[in-house]
Amino acid sequence: WKQHACEKDNLLVRIGRWNIPGNPIVILVDFRQFYAQKNDIYAWTWENFQVDSLHAYGDYDEASMFSYAAGKVMESFYNYNLSKANKVIYHANEWMTGLGALYLQKEIPQIATIFTTHATSIGRSIAGNDKPLYDYLFAYNGDQMAWELNMESKHSIEKQTAWHVDCFTTVSEITGNECKELLGKAPNVILPNGFEDDFVPKGVSYVTKRKDARAVMLNVANKLFGTNWNDDTLIIGTSGRYEFKNKGLDVYLRSLSRLQVDKNLERNILAFVTVPAWVGKARQDLQNRLQSKETFIEPLEIPFITHWLYNGAEDRTLGMLRHIGMNNYPEDKVKVLFVPCYLDGEDGIFNMKYYDLLLGQDLSVYPSYYEPWGYTPLESIAFKVPTITTDLAGFGRWVQGLENWHGIDDGVEVLHRSDNNYFEVVDTVKNTIFAYSAKTKKETERICKCA
Repeated sequence: WKQHACEKDNLLVRIGRWNIPGNPIVILVDFRQFYAQKNDIYAWTWENFQVDSLHAYGDYDEASMFSYAAGKVMESFYNYNLSKANKVIYHANEWMTGLGALYLQKEIPQIATIFTTHATSIGRSIAGNDKPLYDYLFAYNGDQMAWELNMESKHSIEKQTAWHVDCFTTVSEITGNECKELLGKAPNVILPNGFEDDFVPKGVSYVTKRKDARAVMLNVANKLFGTNWNDDTLIIGTSGRYEFKNKGLDVYLRSLSRLQVDKNLERNILAFVTVPAWVGKARQDLQNRLQSKETFIEPLEIPFITHWLYNGAEDRTLGMLRHIGMNNYPEDKVKVLFVPCYLDGEDGIFNMKYYDLLLGQDLSVYPSYYEPWGYTPLESIAFKVPTITTDLAGFGRWVQGLENWHGIDDGVEVLHRSDNNYFEVVDTVKNTIFAYSAKTKKETERICKCA
């Protein structure tokens, strides 16, 4: 088939296996040749599905050409290898894959099409632009908000795909309500996300990797801060895409500043912010210290970031740290460590992958305002790290529906969050971290097992 696809259908593909448990077959698609046909493709989508591509910008073209190419590859594979006797499903995830689903719906309708949205482009944009999403959801018109927020093309492909595929799904009830209001169509099915935990270390391997991760994190922190914090330090963290309000980064940082001034806090708290930003190089001065066996008693300049940023003066995390007075002074019991890069094992400072560092934490914090599902808290408990999330996250809502769930003592604390209780959430996060820091080793070990 690969030869046929190349010679007869003018498609460029590579075939291999995904290096994950199960080793499924994967087809890589080269979509660059379709840029020359972009205008004709967009005209076709308008004529057949009224998708508005006139206001496209940014990543819209790249996503659309990939999606169209994927649809063409599916068409070629089906025509060469399969027939109407075969039951075939094309599962498209997010607006970026919508064009391919629409192409197949029109050209090969015997292929069943499923479209899953893991958020809505307009809902995410409303939330990220400091507009109240939840109290006024009933009053928002998706098309009008798309125009106001300059999101018309992304909204259009998302909406038309939802309306025209055979089955439209999303990941949580809270996002289902969003789809109903902003796309004008309720999902046919709610499909909660899952997490394959085959690669989570167990037994002796887990204990060893956790010990190694903590040693690395504490070593980086001590070399940066000029401290000598030991393994009794409570290591907490947040992570995810850099959506400052939506992911609750503002809540997290402000709760740490309130924890900092609590005179009753007894343990040192090392708080990670692992969020990819506009990152430059790893800090050479920090690398030099990490290569040295010397003990340092003076902090480095700007002692709360591991890699330099191209836009350090405008970065929101650094700006808020300055605003709330989180300076990582030697005497501070709460110190923040901003890791603004992808932890791919080659970042130049930790040189460990994200999951390998995650299991070194004692607690994770995800006080999200907009979180259709919430993979990060789910990943956290998969690695036996208790987590804090909110009832605006699909995962948080799912946890609340479990029987015999008792908050952080069962591994997950779900905080109530709304459009209007920002400072209440800040205090609750602060109090939850404080209470967890006071638990005995035996208590935290039991909680980790529950997670």
